[in-house]
Amino acid sequence: MDLDDTDRAILRALQNDARKPFSEIAREIDMSSATVHDRVNRMEEAGVIRGYHADVDPKAVGFGTSAFVGLRVEQGREDETLDRLTAIDGVQEVNLTTGEWDIILRVVAENTDHLRELMFERIADMDGFARSQTMVVLGTEYESAELPL
Repeated sequence: MDLDDTDRAILRALQNDARKPFSEIAREIDMSSATVHDRVNRMEEAGVIRGYHADVDPKAVGFGTSAFVGLRVEQGREDETLDRLTAIDGVQEVNLTTGEWDIILRVVAENTDHLRELMFERIADMDGFARSQTMVVLGTEYESAELPL
């Protein structure tokens, strides 16, 4: 789907505040609410807008530890491994990568004991698992889900 400047303005507004009424977005970009509504529907149907969600602080809900985990898996077992990883509570991202690691995960845990349980009882016990490296996040200085539109 080709996006024009108006589509990009709508996306920027929604990235900033997904609960902003279409009427307010319409005023900001000098269009009718109906036009904004139609364009949003078109972008949803095309898969440009994948959904709407609340940005929940993991620490505020009990997940005070986060980590990145590099995984090496046995060749030919990638699909099976991906399916299992996405089913594990605490796994926030599963990224296929080049380089030393086949997969890099972003995980959250209640604390380091919970992270250890996640790593040794859920991930390391999977068929197809070869080895891993866990990098505990000491602090996040910057994070953004907004794309530079």
